[in-house]
Amino acid sequence: MDDPHNENIELQLLLQAIHLKYGYDFRDYAKASIKRRVLHRLKSSQLPNISALQHSILNDVRCFEQLLLDLSINVTEMFRDPSFYQALRETVIPLLREFPFLKIWHAGCATGEEVYSMAILLKEEGLYSRAQLYATDMNEVVLKQAKDGIFPISRLKQYTENYQKSGGREAFSDYYSAHYEHAVMDKSLKENILFSDHNLATDGVFGEMHLIMCRNVLIYFNRELQNRALGLFADSLCEGGVLCLGSKESIRFSDYSRQFEDIAREEKIYLKKPACYS
Repeated sequence: MDDPHNENIELQLLLQAIHLKYGYDFRDYAKASIKRRVLHRLKSSQLPNISALQHSILNDVRCFEQLLLDLSINVTEMFRDPSFYQALRETVIPLLREFPFLKIWHAGCATGEEVYSMAILLKEEGLYSRAQLYATDMNEVVLKQAKDGIFPISRLKQYTENYQKSGGREAFSDYYSAHYEHAVMDKSLKENILFSDHNLATDGVFGEMHLIMCRNVLIYFNRELQNRALGLFADSLCEGGVLCLGSKESIRFSDYSRQFEDIAREEKIYLKKPACYS
């Protein structure tokens, strides 16, 4: 049986090797989650231990790309948590109407389902024409999938149910066209979306945003990296801007808590206060 202590050392060395060789920094991700994903790749690769995996990723970029897909957070769906999107319509949209032009950042956008959800919501609220959406992720493979806007048709039943529960006002089928086993999002939804590479662990401020969406990403970070990401968001938001986190995430207990007030506590939606109040 493998020694857990040795395994943890091997894991640290693997993450250090990834950072030195490829520039991706997973060293401050939650260790239990990272270890689970690495062991999954180990089993799939039929390698004997993490050290062997390290040797493979250092000498074979394709092996690293497979591991990167495992390590990236790509769990998402359209209109995920419909009550959150209801709260967006009711509490955030009225605030966004006050700005003449909108800049919205989807940080850690994965395959893009939430970006397209936002585009649909903005269209229905008459705000899309004056909005610029920035969709970022560190993984170029999933970023390309997001840009393509092509999803398995098997998921559309769930997406349609989510859309209807979220307060959607049209027929969801109007927003995509079906092609055999896939659904292609309507090109009009992509007109104001810019997809680009950004790593929350290593890259800088992305300002001045009126709305930042980063849902169900911080749960995979340790406390130090969570604090770094929340600092980026605080510095990237304009005064009166809105930050949206996932249901199991919070800005409370971070170094930036005092800069925000709750506007939808249950849905983890926060308003950035003016500087004089923070």
